[in-house]
Amino acid sequence: MSPESRSQAIAAGIILLGASLVIYFLPTIVLWIGNFSPTLAIVVGVCLILAFFVVFWLRARYQRGQEK
Repeated sequence: MSPESRSQAIAAGIILLGASLVIYFLPTIVLWIGNFSPTLAIVVGVCLILAFFVVFWLRARYQRGQEK
């Protein structure tokens, strides 16, 4: 395994670990916020789910910039 692929695997693992923690605690967070505002709870839930995809999108853009 080359150092570059090892670094990529570690980064992907950290991202997946962070995303899995957010998804695990998402119902608790949304229910707690929902006590104050149901609309805000929906917005926070959607933002947390979208953040998972945004991180991978930004990482892909960064890597494409490094290849040039």
